[in-house]
Amino acid sequence: MANTALQLGIVGGYLLVALTIGLVAYRLTDNTAEDYYLADRTLGTVVLLFTTFATLLSAFTFFGGPNVSYSAGPEWILVMGLMDGVLFAVLWYVLGYKQWLIGRAQGYVTLGEMLGDRFGSRGLRGIVAAISLFWLFPYVMLQQQGAGVALAGLTGGAIPYWVGAGTITLFMIVYVAISGMRGVAWTDTLQGLFMLVLIWGAAAWVLAVVGGPSAATRQLLSTDPGFLTLGGGLYTPQYVLSTAISIAFGVAMFPQINQRFFVARSKEVLQRTFALWPVLVLLLFVPAFMLGTWARGLDVSVPEGGNVVPALLTAYTPGWFAALVIAGAMAAMMSSSDSMLLSGSSYFTRDLYRPFVDSEGRREDLLARVGVAAFATLSFVASLFRPGTLIEIGDTAFGGFAQLALPVLVALYWSGTTRDGMFAGILGSQAFYLASVFTPWVPSAYGGWSASVVGMLLGLVLTIGVSALTAPATEEDRQVYSEGLRAD
Repeated sequence: MANTALQLGIVGGYLLVALTIGLVAYRLTDNTAEDYYLADRTLGTVVLLFTTFATLLSAFTFFGGPNVSYSAGPEWILVMGLMDGVLFAVLWYVLGYKQWLIGRAQGYVTLGEMLGDRFGSRGLRGIVAAISLFWLFPYVMLQQQGAGVALAGLTGGAIPYWVGAGTITLFMIVYVAISGMRGVAWTDTLQGLFMLVLIWGAAAWVLAVVGGPSAATRQLLSTDPGFLTLGGGLYTPQYVLSTAISIAFGVAMFPQINQRFFVARSKEVLQRTFALWPVLVLLLFVPAFMLGTWARGLDVSVPEGGNVVPALLTAYTPGWFAALVIAGAMAAMMSSSDSMLLSGSSYFTRDLYRPFVDSEGRREDLLARVGVAAFATLSFVASLFRPGTLIEIGDTAFGGFAQLALPVLVALYWSGTTRDGMFAGILGSQAFYLASVFTPWVPSAYGGWSASVVGMLLGLVLTIGVSALTAPATEEDRQVYSEGLRAD
């Protein structure tokens, strides 16, 4: 009971701090879409680095990653740490820097705006937004579902699942509607620092109890001598590379991450941020995933379908510290959800409402806040039914977003890209990937390589091939991107 009260107190304290920050951010936010969605493009290095960090990594670091390391071995550090830390940093430069230049020069808020303007097509703009919202929606739902389950578990069912999920949803609606990107980024910075301190503290505490990293490793080898042998089992080269590529390219197209390509205050901020990214990723992933690895050799009872880190902390740390880490992971779920709601709202208002309903964008700031409430409410209702199809979509969303990456890359770097080529590349790869996920007729793997990577290559071939065979539409404006680059 004491642990439950402490955990609820920590979550409640986090909500109060976040709400206070949101109110301060609201007083500094103008009633413009650019300020609400992008904090008027004024984020500095520390805030940009940590808001991306907290938004992307959050609860997965505490639960999902250590679970994989516990069951399959420490090579998961290579997949998520070295490969995606480096791969995403490279994409941040290759994609993000160009988007920042063009967005600053042209005033773009979303990826769809940037593509629709260049190719003179509101249809392309709408399709990019619709695809992004399709893959994003279940992710928001899964965060709400996770928070509801966690609160129900903390209280032994005293707080029902629907009350917990609904309370978190209501808070996020109020908080995000008030604060916008500025408040979200500030709370993410605190959350990111909190995550680092907690995970290193957890690793230090457990290792101190068991006698240090050498003792933990010896115990693991005595329990399972082959567990630290690199490769084999799950970790085939094709699996490792496919997973790393899908996640890194998918992350670059996640709306809540992609929009952060637009928000840097200066070129120097952007350059410092993507240079520091791999370091920050390793600082978080190494202790988290090694905890999962060492737990394999320790006397830890992980319940069926449970998470290894809470079980490990319960066994080797005081109750108050385990409560702190678990409650921090819950708060991390919210730090991801708020960014998803904000970016989802921007894609709806900027790429669907404005082009197809009201081109003037009258009272767009109000509509943005209504969009946050609508998106959160719909995903909450969906979470009550816990639909298997939506969960499957969430599990495969990285690959779905990854299908957008190479057509966007071609458009940014090759002036010969045509509207027809973009439609072919985006729609063709999405259709192939969806068929591989939801139908029995298209395989999900090819010689060990995932359908996501195969779909990405198909999208690349279609974008380049169809562009080479078709003429630009009269509405296309090839100078849009080059003018932005000359502004550097």
